[in-house]
Amino acid sequence: MNLLFSNDKRGEYPQSWYAATTPPLKPFAPLRGETRADVCIIGGGYTGLSAALHLAELGLDVALLEAHRVGFGASGRNGGQLGSGQRMDQRGLEKMLGRDHAHQLWDMAEDAKALVKDLIVKHDIQCHLKPGVAEMGFGKRDVAELQDYAHKLQDEYNYGEIKALDHDAAQALCPSPAYKGGMMDWGAAHLHPLSFALGLAKAAHGAGARIYEMSHVHHIKEGAEAIVQTDKGRIKAAHVILAGNGYLGNLNRKTAARVMPINNFIAATQPLGDDAAKVLAQDIAVADTKFVVNYFRLSHDNRLLFGGGESYGYRFPADIAAKVRKPMSEIFPHLRDVRIDYAWGGTLGITMKRMPYLARVAPNILSASGYSGHGIGNAVQAGKLMADAVHGAAHGFDTMAAVPAPSFPGAGAFRAPLLTLAMSWYALRDRLGV
Repeated sequence: MNLLFSNDKRGEYPQSWYAATTPPLKPFAPLRGETRADVCIIGGGYTGLSAALHLAELGLDVALLEAHRVGFGASGRNGGQLGSGQRMDQRGLEKMLGRDHAHQLWDMAEDAKALVKDLIVKHDIQCHLKPGVAEMGFGKRDVAELQDYAHKLQDEYNYGEIKALDHDAAQALCPSPAYKGGMMDWGAAHLHPLSFALGLAKAAHGAGARIYEMSHVHHIKEGAEAIVQTDKGRIKAAHVILAGNGYLGNLNRKTAARVMPINNFIAATQPLGDDAAKVLAQDIAVADTKFVVNYFRLSHDNRLLFGGGESYGYRFPADIAAKVRKPMSEIFPHLRDVRIDYAWGGTLGITMKRMPYLARVAPNILSASGYSGHGIGNAVQAGKLMADAVHGAAHGFDTMAAVPAPSFPGAGAFRAPLLTLAMSWYALRDRLGV
């Protein structure tokens, strides 16, 4: 079974609030017959679109292949949070890589946020970009860890956009009885993810990149001139970029061993009107310290967009709204009976270390994926890093590729059950509060 076709109608965006509030682009024609390109990109999400845009601006002939529509996958379905740092925090990175490399990765993450914001301005992408992401904790221990981390970023990374939140300050931002404190990051941001993805696609196309939708890649023949085969055509290219993330499947075994697809879910409530202030007092986004993270923000029409719950098989649950309502009701008990107007799922890629997996999987094939829920900044930057590497400037790509990326335990059919067992254990710890 292929995740590309397990839960969605081919060529149609999911019935999400994002799709309902974004004017679609005119469809790009599928690839038919044979063509050539300097670079063939597989995947039309943030990674692939960013790579296509930057390569086209460098003057290369670029062809991008997307099995559905651009922005169809996680890029058009996620929580819309443009976070600071990497998915692994700086304490973990320092322990794993040393202070110098950890500081490099912090600086790169700052560059990633700036890149996203600059692209939005440069290409006039209307995606409701707003500043501010808070991280909230449930008990004394995790609140203290968040507050200490905020002070660490201030003192050791000269990051002045973050501040610790005590109980009263946290409640003033997010009056949920579940949260006891945390940290507020005004350098982070949130946006409408599908509008951003379509804006990148429009920019890439305008720069000269050839985009082919409804063009499912099922085989890559490696060689000095790679051959990328779709259902109805093929591309011969000097370079190939793998940008399928959780939907890449087994197109490359090295990547597949290190990037595991999981499913995550979001619901959009009815417009809350004046009651929106009982959810968030300011127009910020929030994530919390649960292992299976809850994340939420208000939409520009005052709906609560709440993400929560994961699954590890191919199929989405039959009732996504019910799956999300459970964690949403734990955070906001007064919304337990609120009407849910939209509920959708998406597939993302995670890695063992929760760090992006960037690799040169063949002499002329680059891969970037496994953003582990931190994909807006990471993915857009990864696309640019691969474009730069193809053009001969590989320092940034090599810095990210040097991060250890162990394979998941098991192989083939055993890998997903082992991951499910591990995730279930952490989810149980969340419920028990240990």
